Amino acid sequence: MKTPALFDLTGHVAVVTGGNGGIGRGIALGLAQAGAAVAVFGRNDEKNQGVLSELKAIGVPSMAVRVDVTNRAGLEPALNTVEGELGAIGILVNNAGNVSLSGGVLQEKPEDWDNVIETQLNAVFLLSKLAAKSMLSNTGGKIINIGSMYSFFGSGLVPSYSAAKGAIVQLTKSMAIELAPHNIQVNAIAPGWIETDMTAPVRTMPMNDEILARTPAGRWGLPEEVAGTAVYLASRASDFVTGTTICVDGGYAIR
Repeated sequence: MKTPALFDLTGHVAVVTGGNGGIGRGIALGLAQAGAAVAVFGRNDEKNQGVLSELKAIGVPSMAVRVDVTNRAGLEPALNTVEGELGAIGILVNNAGNVSLSGGVLQEKPEDWDNVIETQLNAVFLLSKLAAKSMLSNTGGKIINIGSMYSFFGSGLVPSYSAAKGAIVQLTKSMAIELAPHNIQVNAIAPGWIETDMTAPVRTMPMNDEILARTPAGRWGLPEEVAGTAVYLASRASDFVTGTTICVDGGYAIR
């Protein structure tokens, strides 16, 4: 029997949280183009249906599930729905995110802190735990967490976001150690400054000039430019790679 191509995801089922826009949409479409069946989780039905149409146009089995990742009780049923329709989940991309542009700890409200941590960190833990249990009963799997430049650098403007993204790197390492014996690889992607709805306000702020000056590529990245790294980490090409965080940032982290 012919060995599957290194990056071929045919026969694999992927879940992408926050997959209806921005980086998540780019990753969902990239995984589908590599052959994976893709389920996107998102809160907005209209956006869900938009990306679902794009996935179906690629020609892979796909579905969109209305999910709020801060609703803990809804996480397991959502994963069960995917497995019931598409099959066993072999790839989980923890991408769903939000930000509180509070201006710092002195201004940030405790409820905003809690919401960011619940979305950006707690949901990653809970979904990974559930998906890993399913992967254990199969032949393994891939968990891909989405970090940020703020996984490494502090920010006085978005302390809760920075705290969550810093924790993602350590959670990735910890899960990688635990799950490696079960043929489950856990890695993270740290995007640089990517053009999305969430980052749109920054592109109109004075710090936009600082971002461009610091980025050797001299521009913002596009969501689809994160997809290639996600496909690599989801494929058998990365079977001996675990616990790492890959920057996709146009060189921003170099300086």
